[in-house]
Amino acid sequence: MLRVLCLSFVLFASSISMATAFDIEAMTDNERAIFRSEVRDYLLENPEIILEVVALIEERRAQQAAEAELMLVADNFEEIFNDGHSYIGGNPDGDITVVEFLDYQCGFCKRAFPEVTALLEGDPNVRLIVKEFPILGEASVLASRYAIATKEVHGDEAYRGVHDSLMVARGGINEEALERLSDQMDLDHAAILEEMYSDDTAAIIEANRELASTLQVAGTPAFVIGDQIVRGFIELPQLREVVRQERADQG
Repeated sequence: MLRVLCLSFVLFASSISMATAFDIEAMTDNERAIFRSEVRDYLLENPEIILEVVALIEERRAQQAAEAELMLVADNFEEIFNDGHSYIGGNPDGDITVVEFLDYQCGFCKRAFPEVTALLEGDPNVRLIVKEFPILGEASVLASRYAIATKEVHGDEAYRGVHDSLMVARGGINEEALERLSDQMDLDHAAILEEMYSDDTAAIIEANRELASTLQVAGTPAFVIGDQIVRGFIELPQLREVVRQERADQG
């Protein structure tokens, strides 16, 4: 099918260029047959043209996709970067913002955790925003509710401690495990528990889900770095390269 489409594209382009020399509509059936035969023979003798057309089409598609994502980020700028409820770490005044959608039950999110940590430690001018995006079942929702509630009750420092602990935790997440974590961190678990099931906590999770849907983010981890959307796990060198590109684009 792709070959047919490419061939059609070439034929169309060829016909347009030749239209300056004669009127194709005025061609007889015999002239059309000769013309098509000549084009076919030329393509058979020069098959690399089809590869060039494929490359051109793919390049244009990639450019269109990139432009569409730029618009997505621009149209949802406030929800992405200034929602008023997400945790902000790294350098709050950094010149590049990395937004991460994550799930505490996600294995790839756990793999991304040391990469993001290393990025922040190695680049003091990066701002981090964490979007709680639980998509892997009730345990994921429970963990996100707990982290959000901890931030509301005890503030950003406690949230960071809880976040880091949940990212490196092994095994299932349940209410007993979260209560033990509260005890270890000397947190008011009763207050956290009450906040976990509040309408405000539920609204934050729902807002993050709606934003992810708008940005066409269906899995975790996912990142918005500057005005680029990166879906899936990436290692530290890739993270650094995207940050470098964003800085270069900012001039």
